[in-house]
Amino acid sequence: MRFDAHHHVWDLTVRDQPWTRALPTLRRSFAFDELAPHLQTHHFDATVLVQTITVADETPELLQLAEQAPQIGGVVGWADLTAPDVADQLAALRDGPGGRFLVGIRHQVQLEPDPQWLCRQDVHRGLAAVAEAGLAYDLLVTCSQLPAAINTVRALPDLTFVLDHAGKPPIASGETEPWASRITELAGLENCTTKLSGLVTEANPDWSTDDLAPFGEHLLNSFGPDRVMFGSDWPVCLLTATYEEVVIAAEDLTYDLSAAERADVFGGTAERCYGLK
Repeated sequence: MRFDAHHHVWDLTVRDQPWTRALPTLRRSFAFDELAPHLQTHHFDATVLVQTITVADETPELLQLAEQAPQIGGVVGWADLTAPDVADQLAALRDGPGGRFLVGIRHQVQLEPDPQWLCRQDVHRGLAAVAEAGLAYDLLVTCSQLPAAINTVRALPDLTFVLDHAGKPPIASGETEPWASRITELAGLENCTTKLSGLVTEANPDWSTDDLAPFGEHLLNSFGPDRVMFGSDWPVCLLTATYEEVVIAAEDLTYDLSAAERADVFGGTAERCYGLK
C-alpha cells in the first residue's frame, strides 16, 4: 500500500488558524474532499492526518473525520504532555468516536521559546504516557532544537519518534551544517524515523529538485529507506509547490533506490511505524 504520511485539514468557520493570517495562500478552509482526487491520481491508498493547532477539541474532530473518510488510515493528534492527567486524556481519545484511528501525538515544539522544552521532566513524563498508550510521537522541531530532540529520543527508548519535515533543514541557504551532523546523530537512535516531507517550504520559491537533493540524500543515507516515510504536507506545501510537484520531487529523490526501498518510503515505513491497517 502507498501512504501519504503527513497532511492537514482545517475549517476556518469552525476554528481560526492564527498562523495562517500572514499566509494568503493558506488563509481559507481545506477539506479532505479537496485532497482526495490528488491521492487517487498518484495512487495513494491511505493517509495520515496530522494536527495543526494546540487545541484539545481539534483531535476528536479529526478522529471523527477518519471514521467518515476511508482513505484516512491514521490520525496524529494533540494532547497536553505537561498535564498530570495526560494518560487519561489519551485514554479518552482512544475510547471516543474514531479513537481506533489515533496513531500518534504531536506538539508544536518549534514554537516553544525554551530550546530545551523537550528535555523537561514533565514533558518526558508525558512522552512516557504516549509510549505506554502504544502511540508514536511526531517531533516538530527546528534545526536548532535537534540537540534537545536527540537527548529526548535517547532518554525514551521505548517510544517511537517520527521527525517531521526532516528537522527543518536550511535548504534556501544551501548550508547543510550543522543540520547534517545532527541528523546523523539522531538517525543513530533506532527508535526514531523521519518524514521526507516539508522540504519544498524550506526552499526558495523557485526551487528545483537539485536544491532538495543534498538534504534528501543525507536523510535517506542516514536513516535508511526503511526508516523514512513520504509525506506531502498538503496544503502547507501549496506555499511553494502543487501536490503533484511534491510527489514528483520525492520520486526523483528516491529514483536510485530499489523497488523494495521505494515501497518502504512510500508506504512500508509509515505502515510499520504507525501500525496502519
